Amino acid sequence: MSAPGHRWRAVLRRPIAAVPLAYLAILLLAAVFAPLLAPYDPAAADLDHVLSGPTAAHPFGTDGLGRDVLTRIMFGGRISLVDAAVVVLTVLVAGVGSGIAAGFLDGWLDRVFTWVVDVLLAIPVLVTLLVVLAMVGGQRDVAMITLGILLSPGLARVVRGSTFAVRQELYIAAARVYGLPNRHIVAHHVLPRVAGPIIVQISMLAGGALLIDAGLSYLGFGAQPPDPTWGNMIADASAVIDRQPWLLLPPGVVLGLAILAFGLLGDAVRDATADRSEHPGERLHRAHRAPTPTLAPHTGGSSALLSLRGVSIALPGTDGARTVVAGVDLDVHAGETVGLIGESGCGKTLTCRAVLDLLPADGAVTGGSILFDGTDLATAGPRAMRRLRGSGIAMISQDPIAALDPVFTVGQQLGELVRRHHGGTRQAVRARTIALLRDVNLPEPEQVARRYPHELSGGMAQRVAIAMALSGQPKLLIADEPTTALDVTVQAEVLDLLRGLQKERGMAILLVTHDWGVVSALCRRAFVMYAGDIVESCDVAELLDRPRHPYTEGLLGAMPSRAVPRGRLATIPGSVPSARPPGCPFAPRCELSTPECSDAPIPVFQPRPGHTTRCLHHEKLCWERESCEPA
Repeated sequence: MSAPGHRWRAVLRRPIAAVPLAYLAILLLAAVFAPLLAPYDPAAADLDHVLSGPTAAHPFGTDGLGRDVLTRIMFGGRISLVDAAVVVLTVLVAGVGSGIAAGFLDGWLDRVFTWVVDVLLAIPVLVTLLVVLAMVGGQRDVAMITLGILLSPGLARVVRGSTFAVRQELYIAAARVYGLPNRHIVAHHVLPRVAGPIIVQISMLAGGALLIDAGLSYLGFGAQPPDPTWGNMIADASAVIDRQPWLLLPPGVVLGLAILAFGLLGDAVRDATADRSEHPGERLHRAHRAPTPTLAPHTGGSSALLSLRGVSIALPGTDGARTVVAGVDLDVHAGETVGLIGESGCGKTLTCRAVLDLLPADGAVTGGSILFDGTDLATAGPRAMRRLRGSGIAMISQDPIAALDPVFTVGQQLGELVRRHHGGTRQAVRARTIALLRDVNLPEPEQVARRYPHELSGGMAQRVAIAMALSGQPKLLIADEPTTALDVTVQAEVLDLLRGLQKERGMAILLVTHDWGVVSALCRRAFVMYAGDIVESCDVAELLDRPRHPYTEGLLGAMPSRAVPRGRLATIPGSVPSARPPGCPFAPRCELSTPECSDAPIPVFQPRPGHTTRCLHHEKLCWERESCEPA
């Protein structure tokens, strides 16, 4: 994020901002220093010069009691501007606070927020305010706070909508993956992005609050004589408009220009903020996991670092929740690299996000258990999951640019993760940040730390993402297609980097990909996933040589390296089904399919030790027949 000084300099460079800001500053200084600057006492009367126009002694003239109009405008600003400030502060606390909370946290809080806002918007503001004034008498602070609460729903709704859009950015999900707490994400990543709409709305509300305060004073509900306000000065002038029309001009112009200045200043700050924060990027729904009290604790005896047993995931559909991942069993041991391979839409990324408790909105783990390093994540609470992200499990995505906040430099984003996981002085955080960038083989790490995401190439951005993932020294790194968007040369460099970092740090890697070349270069074991099922798993060497599932064989056959010279590249007909069938989901695309394949779920077979498959006809794929028993 740009420094506040840079932002204000950008504002001041706009003529449309400098003039109203100067005018408001003059009003504020005149009000604050009125006892020192005003030429007269606001209650002092000059009966020899009643209702006079502008003179050398009274530049703005005098009122019906001979009081100096300029003095009363200066002292009146103290009351009018304070009343407007109370309204604005109340709107900020009530409107911005509730809007951000509802938009970021969603769920039941958002539903309650919507109901309360609808109720408050149905309440007539002025009528309610007059009733409150009649009850509290001359307590202006209570009246202004009430006005602020009544005006806050409009801003709250705008802020909620802006926050809801920002929370779906991939870098917000990435910040949660890296282990940052919600309060930090809101303060440093969400609030700067929604500042533009807030500033515009607040500037309009400030002008409106001045106008309403003047109206109440005009009706006699504001400060009582002899205390001056801009509103009661306008009321006094209107009573003698037939005798001295000039008297209406000074307070009316001062008030009107103040309202106009607030509006122009808000527009200028909004435009300057937008210019420094807008950045194109891909969007990803903010991850959220619904409570799943029916999950059973992990009871297996697996010694794996990460162990999934019977994990099922459901997402909302038009006819209610639909299961998209069913009965997944997967193990990753300490220090090993495991591949998770399959077409797009097979549930690979969804499974990994379930491990981190970062499913899409309203998604839920509906069955099974997830055990990580002795902790059952199925029963772990939000606080435990926040501690785990980044320090126990980290994740890098296939689009690193979208996972970086466009308004922060690389050094700022990496530094906040280092500070979060390790603490330390500013110098220590800076040194560790540079060291992490150097560890991922970025040339000139000091210069890279000063760059913004849009100034990075794809390969540099992926290395920065890896450095951010390593900042918490995780035991498991989930790499979600880390080389998909990179050219072949950079792909090889990133794979070499991951291999070297794993050897150096001893961490496990779960590699999500659809590239067999990446799997063969980096992984020892692999799991093949199709339509939410693990259809085959074994050592990579055996999987490449002797696949036991038609889908695996089809994926291998589609590799360009296995194509017949001058022949057609093999393909798998059809596409991944959008809904899970009762039997084998690959049956409609399979050449070996028989009627029994579609009748019921396919059990897990183990044709060889450590090799599992979900295929009734796996023996037909063998070069020599072997006995196969259900696992």
